Amino acid sequence: MSHEIRNHEVRKTDAEWRDQLSPAEYHVLREAGTEPAFVGEYTDTKTVGVYGCRACGAELFSSTTKFESHCGWPSYYAPLAEDRVEYIQDVSLGMRRVEVRCARCGSHLGHVFEGEGYDTPTDQRYCINSISLTLRPAEGT
Repeated sequence: MSHEIRNHEVRKTDAEWRDQLSPAEYHVLREAGTEPAFVGEYTDTKTVGVYGCRACGAELFSSTTKFESHCGWPSYYAPLAEDRVEYIQDVSLGMRRVEVRCARCGSHLGHVFEGEGYDTPTDQRYCINSISLTLRPAEGT
């Protein structure tokens, strides 16, 4: 996991982001907020497809890596590819965490945790806000 901040392909002014996103989307995606647990539209979704960044549309996670963590937010054990996300050290809330952002536009997605003992191939849990994502169902589903 690289912890560098990248130059983003999609760049918009604060005013442009506010025009594009709802206040709740803006708070999470652009201000690194968190939606309340167990209320997101994708928390329990089992639809086959790809989850993209709600701000820029970049494809980030596959339903094939989504798993039930019972934490209150959608959980994935890996992004589609490592270059789809960026990782930022987050020391807010008096603890050390790793923030996950969209590599294409820099929008906040959630956090990634390791070593929690979930039965997944990576032993990682990408805890992602539903409001940061848009699900594109696979054709025929």
